[in-house]
Amino acid sequence: MRYMSILLAAILITSFTGFTIANKPIGHSKNINYTTVTGYFLQDEPTTNATTFNFTTTNFGLINRTYPTDQSYDPYGKKTQWQRFAHQITNLNRNSPRHVHYKLLFLGRHGDGFHNDAQAFYGTPAWNCFYSEIDGNATVTWADAHLSPLGVFQALNVHTFWSSQFQSQNQPAPQSYYTSPLTRCLQTANYTFSGLELPKKYPFVPIVKELLREGISGHTCDRRSNATYIRETYPSYKIEDPFPEKDPLWQELHGETNTDQSIRSRIVLDEIFEADRSTYISITSHSGEIASILGGTTPLKFASPMPIAANQYACIVLKHRSFPLNTGAVIPVLIKAETSPSAPTPVLVQPFTPLCTCTSPPAVSATTSICSNATGAEELPVYKTAEPPGRL
Repeated sequence: MRYMSILLAAILITSFTGFTIANKPIGHSKNINYTTVTGYFLQDEPTTNATTFNFTTTNFGLINRTYPTDQSYDPYGKKTQWQRFAHQITNLNRNSPRHVHYKLLFLGRHGDGFHNDAQAFYGTPAWNCFYSEIDGNATVTWADAHLSPLGVFQALNVHTFWSSQFQSQNQPAPQSYYTSPLTRCLQTANYTFSGLELPKKYPFVPIVKELLREGISGHTCDRRSNATYIRETYPSYKIEDPFPEKDPLWQELHGETNTDQSIRSRIVLDEIFEADRSTYISITSHSGEIASILGGTTPLKFASPMPIAANQYACIVLKHRSFPLNTGAVIPVLIKAETSPSAPTPVLVQPFTPLCTCTSPPAVSATTSICSNATGAEELPVYKTAEPPGRL
């Protein structure tokens, strides 16, 4: 039974205060251990400043270096850096045991959305406690936010960059595409990849996956539109099955914990790696979800005691350093995936927690927490967004 189905079923039969998948194994029939293979991209290096880094001026961050396969593959130095790197990946896969696979993920954040602009306008404290819980104002709607003109511009710039990489670097194109179901990601993927000269064998036909969405919160920008809207607006996209008509995950004034998001990120990555044999994979998602997928090496703090095995399993996904992305940015990550036939580790999922909210519009000038609701409510932790200042 697919764990996507288990997740959705568990949510639908529980109360609005959260969901529980007690003692359910995470992943599928096998364990997959993910490791970021460092030494290839500047984004892997601890000295690279994520705030100022520009992937479009640095060849996607690919480090200018030699590879062990260069002597046989490119003895006269005629190949581009990306051609030699692609050959290196091919060689890694060719010489690995059957249970080990190397894949290059292109994790792209959506372009600027109207919700980003609203947060910048109202300020983060006022946004988090009041404005993010409503659908919009008299000027703009940010529920399931669409791209702003800036966001469209950013996505088209990435489109141009991909095109230039194909021409100047002979860089391999993604062989498969995945996207969050939220509109800003559906749009970003479309603006970025539609119209590119792609291999006929690997056309741009993205798969919409429920669990690639942003951190699930009471913010209306994170509540997806219904399935009919997605199918009618993007008829060429493939929508995974099952995919309920209405959003089964979003809960008003409640949000998932960091731990739950880490578990969810692991589930969706397992789904992709078990079903997709592609080496080059594009994922269009969100800053918070990409941060969760990257994982890092610092264990998350649980609100209540959990099994040590579950703690270790849920805290780390790709074991990559923290690298917050600006809107429209893309980070490539080389992954080593080792599959084990051992049973996946059981984990416990925590209930959704109430958000910290205000009963009336707060002062836009507020610079600190201004929540005023019931005792026990908590603000969303910084980890959930991992944003540059002024962005959601």
